Amino acid sequence: MKLLPRRTQVVIQQKLEEAGQRTDAPMTRVAAIVTVANPLLGEFAQDLRPLMEASVEIGAMMGDMIASAIPPETIESYGKGGIVGVRGEQEHANALLTSAFADPIRNRIGGGKAWISSFTKIGGPGTVLDVPMNHRYDVYVRSHYDGMSFALADGPLPDEIALVFCVSDRGRLNARVGGLTHEEVMSKLGGVSA
Repeated sequence: MKLLPRRTQVVIQQKLEEAGQRTDAPMTRVAAIVTVANPLLGEFAQDLRPLMEASVEIGAMMGDMIASAIPPETIESYGKGGIVGVRGEQEHANALLTSAFADPIRNRIGGGKAWISSFTKIGGPGTVLDVPMNHRYDVYVRSHYDGMSFALADGPLPDEIALVFCVSDRGRLNARVGGLTHEEVMSKLGGVSA
């Protein structure tokens, strides 16, 4: 099985202020979005392994999209999500967002040990998708619990799946709920970049 990309998009957000507090270290978030034709329309497939295997190529493409938009060594957090057009199943997006898809992205951005937060749903053009994000080396770094929200005007169409992978170069602005810090995690890793 081969996935046919129909549209790609990179979104870059930069946040300079939160709650009236300006920062000298703005937060940059980047999302790679790829909308593919859904190859499983009109049939119930018990075995979704062919879809998982086909996702590797899309993951590599999205990893390249992210690496061209933000220096990989600056990435501190990540997340993934998908919207399945109304003629498909939510499980189709879940099959496309497994480790087979995510590992090529991790390779392109220089690694990551923590599991990647994920959210999927069924919808059409204009459906809002909230993609959760967490620290890429330790899911318990509270300052990096964040996300990106999207509403794609042009999709997914009923026969499509929109896939999203998000990254950020820091935790939330003004994060102050305590817990494990980014610096503590990185020192335990012995100087791994990001």
